[in-house]
Amino acid sequence: MKLTPQEYDAMIQKTVPPTQSGRTIPAAFLVGGLICVLGQGLTDLYLLFLPQQQASTLASVTLVFLSALFTGLGLYPKLAKFAGAGTLVPITGFSNSVTSPALEFKSEGFVLGLGAKLFTLSGPVIAYGVITSVIYGVIYYFTGLGG
Repeated sequence: MKLTPQEYDAMIQKTVPPTQSGRTIPAAFLVGGLICVLGQGLTDLYLLFLPQQQASTLASVTLVFLSALFTGLGLYPKLAKFAGAGTLVPITGFSNSVTSPALEFKSEGFVLGLGAKLFTLSGPVIAYGVITSVIYGVIYYFTGLGG
């Protein structure tokens, strides 16, 4: 069965539901904003007891922990289904992307399941970030801009 591009597009349009941008964009904005407000609230709370750098770090760690906890409890995927990109963009989305594969493959054991699949989704992002920062640092150093 050979399809033309127009026939293929028509077939896809029949099977894929249309995006409900009128609902998804405000939901993403609202939930993403609330996650950021929570982060700011945690930072302000921690500032009562800690210096700025430590308060900011602890707020980030708290958001990562809460995201992993809610992923494990099955609540974060429900929120992500409602809010879409609003849950993917903040640091909580990264935590979810690490926790989800770990939970999915935990039945295969700690080494072959959890250990091997833990960074399935986020591993390439981490690798890209590390490699890019090293290359940038080397260029920065050898161009004399590093001081």
